[in-house]
Amino acid sequence: MEYKRSRDQNVVNQALSYLSWLHDHHHEFESLVREAFGARAAEEIDWSNPRIVCIAGSFTHHDTVAIEMIGRRIDLVGYRVFDDVLTLQLVASVAGAALPSRRRAQNTPRPSGPGSAKSVQQYLDESPQGLQELYANLDEVLLSHSDVQKETQLHYIAYRRIKNVATVRVQPRNRVLVVNLKLDPDTVEMQDGFLRDIRGLGCLGIRDGVEVRIGSREDLDRAGGLIRQSIEAS
Repeated sequence: MEYKRSRDQNVVNQALSYLSWLHDHHHEFESLVREAFGARAAEEIDWSNPRIVCIAGSFTHHDTVAIEMIGRRIDLVGYRVFDDVLTLQLVASVAGAALPSRRRAQNTPRPSGPGSAKSVQQYLDESPQGLQELYANLDEVLLSHSDVQKETQLHYIAYRRIKNVATVRVQPRNRVLVVNLKLDPDTVEMQDGFLRDIRGLGCLGIRDGVEVRIGSREDLDRAGGLIRQSIEAS
C-alpha cells in the first residue's frame, strides 16, 4: 500500500517496487505473519496475486491507463477531506494476473497426489448440483450491489469494494457455503449453526468478523440483511 498526500506520478512506481521486494522476500513476510497471527495463517498465505493499493489526492488518465498495461492487481483510491470527514473513492481497479514464482511452482502440490490441497473452484465443481445452484444465488446477491467485484483466490472467493466485504468457502461434504462478513460481532446476535463470532480465529480474507453458514435458500434469505450491512459498511 502506497499513500501520497496529493497527486504524484511516482505513487504507482513506488508501489510496484514494494511488490518486487515482497515477491523476493516471502520468508520474511511469512515470519511476520507467523509472529502476529500464528503458524496456520502463515501457511495459508496465497502468493498467487498480491494486491497493490495506491492512495492519493487524485490520479491522472495516464495512471489509469498504466495500471491496465502493467497487468498486476492494482487499486487506485482517491481521497478527499471535508472538515473532520475522510472519504475514499475507488478510481480504478485491475484484477491482474498471477505472478510467476519459482517457490510457488515448487510448492504447488500435484492435483492427483495424496494430501494435495484443493482449490475453492475444485470444491465448487465437485459439489452437488443443489449446492452449486445455491452458490449461484449467493453470487447473484453479492454482485447485485454497486461496485462489488469478485476475485477467486486459492482457498476462497472474495467479494470486495475497496476492501473485502465477503469471502466464500465451499464445503461439499457438509453441503454448506461458509461466508465471512465484515461485521462487528458485538452488533449481531449469534445463532448456533448459522452465525459465529470469528474474532481471533485467523480466518482467511476477513478477520474479526462474522461467519455465516448457508445450506439452503432459506438460510440465504436470512443472511440477506447481514450481507447488505457488510457491503454498506465498506
